[in-house]
Amino acid sequence: MLRIALPNKGRLAEETRDLFEDAGLPIRARGDRALTASLGGEFEAIFVRAQDIPEFVADGAADAGITGWDLVCESERDLDVRLDLGFGSCRLVVASREESGIQQLDQIVTERVATVFPRVTRRFFERRGCRVEIVPVSGAAEIAPHLGIADIVVDLTSTGSTLRVNGLREIATVLESTARLVARAADADRLDSGKRRALDDLADALSSVLRARGQRYVMANVPRSALDRVKEVLPGLSGPTVIDILNAGQHVAVHAVVPETAIFRTIAQLKALGGAGILVTRIERLMP
Repeated sequence: MLRIALPNKGRLAEETRDLFEDAGLPIRARGDRALTASLGGEFEAIFVRAQDIPEFVADGAADAGITGWDLVCESERDLDVRLDLGFGSCRLVVASREESGIQQLDQIVTERVATVFPRVTRRFFERRGCRVEIVPVSGAAEIAPHLGIADIVVDLTSTGSTLRVNGLREIATVLESTARLVARAADADRLDSGKRRALDDLADALSSVLRARGQRYVMANVPRSALDRVKEVLPGLSGPTVIDILNAGQHVAVHAVVPETAIFRTIAQLKALGGAGILVTRIERLMP
């Protein structure tokens, strides 16, 4: 049974829990504070801090884990990214005080830089030939310039609003981050064939849920004579599925996957082509 390290709190933990639920792997724990749980009876979950997950996976304490790409980069551990989960989106940015006059990276010379990500920050400035002094902090880096601790910060942001409220201006993006399913880079040699197959199955299950999000399944009865135009309305993954209807005469049934954002227009176009019995359903999982 694979052991999967999952975030123990925060938005990342909530979205991870929802993803596993949708994949048919509900988290079954003995209580809200349990440190381990069953994932649908197929895998074992251990709940740890998101920033510790790269270490747990790299050291073999867990076979795989879900954490942010920013934390993977900061860990500098050799990990294999099996899947980009798409949620937990944020950016690690360089920001300066509005009144400092610094608006570009080449204006940074020997400033002190406060950050929760000292390794990533050091690599970023070294690659650009900037000799800065890194000031590691444990949180709330945006307050550092106001306390005289540092002139520049490197911090996470989703919308940039927190930085602006604190009088800071973004001047560069260090990296963009989302949640990732990671495994030990040497797993091909370390895991037996059963665990390798289980890890592949897990990645497939999670990706099928992500692929289905934002998609809808459309079914309709349409005139056979209108099929060429229906195919333009319902391109689907590889074209609509066309099915003969018993005793339906000149009508056939068409089925296709359609983006949620296109549903309103798609239904209107099908009706204009003589479509009837139109049914739209949600998709739980979608395999290519």
